[in-house]
Amino acid sequence: MQKYTLKNLDCAACAAKIEEGLARLEEVKFVSVNFAASTLLLDTINPEKALARIKELEPQVEVVETATPSVGVSKSGLLENKAELIRIFLTILFLIGGLLFENQLHNSPFRIGEYLVYGIAYLLSGYKVIWAAIRNIFKGRVFDEQFLMSIATLGAIAIDEMPEAVAVMLFYVVGEFFQDLAVNRSRKSVQSLLALKPDYANLKLNGELQQVAPETVSVGQTIVVKAGEKIPLDGEVVEGQSFVDTSALTGESVPARVRPNDTVLSGMINQSGVLTVKVTKPYRESSIARILELVENAASKKAETEKFITTFARYYTPVVVFSALALAIIPPLFITGATFADWIYRALVVLVISCPCALVISIPLGYFGGIGGAAKKGILVKGSNYLDALYQLKAVVFDKTGTLTKGEFRVSQIVTENGFSEAQVLQYAALAEANSNHPIATAILDAYAQKVNLSGVEEINEISGHGIIARVSGQVIAVGNDRLLHRENIAHPRCNIEGTVVHLAVDHTYAGYIIISDQLKEDAPKAVEKLNARNIKTVMLTGDNKTVAEAVARKLKISRYFYELLPQDKVSHLERIMAENKPGKVAFVGDGINDAPVLARADVGIAMGALGSAAAIETADVVLMSDHPSKVVTAVEVAGKTRKIVWQNIIFALGVKLLFIILGVMGVATMWEAVFGDMGVALAAIFNAMRVKN
Repeated sequence: MQKYTLKNLDCAACAAKIEEGLARLEEVKFVSVNFAASTLLLDTINPEKALARIKELEPQVEVVETATPSVGVSKSGLLENKAELIRIFLTILFLIGGLLFENQLHNSPFRIGEYLVYGIAYLLSGYKVIWAAIRNIFKGRVFDEQFLMSIATLGAIAIDEMPEAVAVMLFYVVGEFFQDLAVNRSRKSVQSLLALKPDYANLKLNGELQQVAPETVSVGQTIVVKAGEKIPLDGEVVEGQSFVDTSALTGESVPARVRPNDTVLSGMINQSGVLTVKVTKPYRESSIARILELVENAASKKAETEKFITTFARYYTPVVVFSALALAIIPPLFITGATFADWIYRALVVLVISCPCALVISIPLGYFGGIGGAAKKGILVKGSNYLDALYQLKAVVFDKTGTLTKGEFRVSQIVTENGFSEAQVLQYAALAEANSNHPIATAILDAYAQKVNLSGVEEINEISGHGIIARVSGQVIAVGNDRLLHRENIAHPRCNIEGTVVHLAVDHTYAGYIIISDQLKEDAPKAVEKLNARNIKTVMLTGDNKTVAEAVARKLKISRYFYELLPQDKVSHLERIMAENKPGKVAFVGDGINDAPVLARADVGIAMGALGSAAAIETADVVLMSDHPSKVVTAVEVAGKTRKIVWQNIIFALGVKLLFIILGVMGVATMWEAVFGDMGVALAAIFNAMRVKN
């Protein structure tokens, strides 16, 4: 898959034509043109043929192979804007002169003065539009906005409405100028994310610092990050301590403290001290590089609304043209007193107002803005289709450990039996668990907080799904769950104890139990409450036992939960939930590392706390860069806002156009008003689409 920047791509219809034209080539496996970002994603076995096809379709578009599009405005772009402004200014002068001296020019010999003044004004403003229409006709593409405007204004000249023809073309060009400015502003606002990309790295070589490009730094080399600088590459702090701003990655405003041996990620900003960092990943695999790539490529997965509008525009324009032709010809033939000049004018008004630009431009911008706005909040959405899916959620299925809970196990209580002390129970459990790397074993060893003397440990036998039986200094120690006690026929007073419980027996005598607690994340209850308030069902899946699952579900007010599940069990439960909630969508939220099969199976796979996790970013459809369940609610809110604005634009644009078409057919609206209406709708829709990024 190769990415290209498309320079001079100033027309949404042109973007659609390029995408459609390339898709028809047999050599092209995948193509996606992102008008909002001016980028092309292309997978083809014959790139030369594909790029040549772009030149055939849109000769003005320049294709540049690049990793990231340019954020700034080029000098050529500024010069082009100046030339456009001069052209508009000269057209206005000629038009005002023509209107001020209308009688004199009209009464000149053969009306030469009138034709000369208005002709120059028309060509100044409209030559690009007319030339584009002619060029497209020869390529077999007749029905586009240039064709509509050319036919409308030339028709006005034909019925002797020259001032109106010039004014309409002028207003169209001015509208296009402001429309381009608005689109570029929207592009820059989203592409401002690219400002996260570090410009340089302070590479430490032979005791000296060299300022180099981050791409040139190798794994294992050492860089220095001064106060106020962006961390350019992922790495491990080897010297110094500081607070780092992680908001660019996570959307969180509270700085995080880092010390030696802590991991730092590219895109973070060092706020205070000097950090010496050992690089652990090359730039192309760094966190910020992956984030930027995800945001830029997200528009390749288009929402159904985007696809519909592109198809709609393709058929809508020819229908409008033929309808306008019928409007110009049929009424004068059947209505007494009707004139061709009057009905041709009405038809021209319909042509002017019917341009589908507002829809074709504003809807991709709306989705692109939604993706950019979500990224600023630390939520990476891999496509506008997933924004639509988030809007349609009927249920959210949460994994428990590491998602709703912190996944940090701590010994919270030790209960003794048969004369054993708490210290003895903890010591025996630590001896048996000393060689295990299981989180529960780690919690016991942390609580013991002493060096474990393994000299007396003679034998360790791990029984899968039950626990451990060890021989220590001649004594048999059994450490495990309730099933282990029943398996070994060890008498004990209670079976169902709330929490994660580790039972202990010494020489077949029950010594007591240790309760291991996993704390809920602070905002987990709020996240569940807000989802339920939106009528989105919440379900919890866990591999823990029934008692633990019940306790967590009760605290979170989750009424439906499933426990003692293996990874394959989670998939089957998710599929059942998805079947129950059709045609709505179901999301699965997991930690993104051991939940890959379930993330991949869900309508929307959401990986949580995935900062720096390549597995999560690869598997999930939505990546939450922070560790907060409430970000799921934020993602749903962004999706809802995006959908609302997209449909506002659709209804507003079609509604205004329909109104003007009716007024035009009735003979009430003029061409001046029609072009104001068309450009006004396009600009309003674009600025409305830009709101979603906030």
